Amino acid sequence: MPKAIVTYVKAVEKISWVSGHFAMYLIFLMIGILAYASIMKVFFLPANWTVEMAQFVMVAYFTLGGAFSLREDDHVRMDLLYAGWNVKRRSKTDLVTGLVLIAFLVMLLVGGIASLVYAFEYGEKSYSAWAPVMWPIKVLINIGVFLTLLQAVAIWFKDLAVARGEPIQ
Repeated sequence: MPKAIVTYVKAVEKISWVSGHFAMYLIFLMIGILAYASIMKVFFLPANWTVEMAQFVMVAYFTLGGAFSLREDDHVRMDLLYAGWNVKRRSKTDLVTGLVLIAFLVMLLVGGIASLVYAFEYGEKSYSAWAPVMWPIKVLINIGVFLTLLQAVAIWFKDLAVARGEPIQ
């Protein structure tokens, strides 16, 4: 494989590792928010921002962790047939399904960017009592989808290398 592709794959995998480990710690933030909400509800006045903020953190958690999940091959797959195939046949199948994933992620990113532009232009706010602005979470969603797209392309290159008989280490 060309050196530029190998460099791309290694750089993206490093970025995915970093973003995944950052996302991993967001779960503790979410637990803290929900614990605070529980304490406030039982002993004091309930805060109106906690549940929605926990939802925002959860969205950031799974969108920023998407690239890491792909990198580590920890996503859901139907292994009924796939598990019995040899490595070359798997990589050829993954080349086709990878293109479908890339197309889906591109469409998701285009829609996400349109939604983000709308949020900025019109100062979009949530319809809750807390009414936070929506652009910060939409920025994180778009970053997560973009990183997942980069990782999907890197995996596609890795599958191409395996199909050609020269795997990227």
